[in-house]
Amino acid sequence: MPRKIRELKSELSKLGFVLLKKRGKGSHTVWKHEQLPGDRVVIPGKDGDDVKAYLEKEVQEKIEKLRNQEDDR
Repeated sequence: MPRKIRELKSELSKLGFVLLKKRGKGSHTVWKHEQLPGDRVVIPGKDGDDVKAYLEKEVQEKIEKLRNQEDDR
């Protein structure tokens, strides 16, 4: 069973991603991390929606990129 959008947002928040004040169009939210200045994560949908496979993959790639940067330090 796929995760819910709210779970994905919670994970991003715990990892240090912050929600930008400027929201995306409609129900989209935009998240960024200070260690990934050029990368943003756009999450479409409401909190109760299921996370689509492409979004799960994109978020995992950003998390992996963040962890690799932390390992390089």
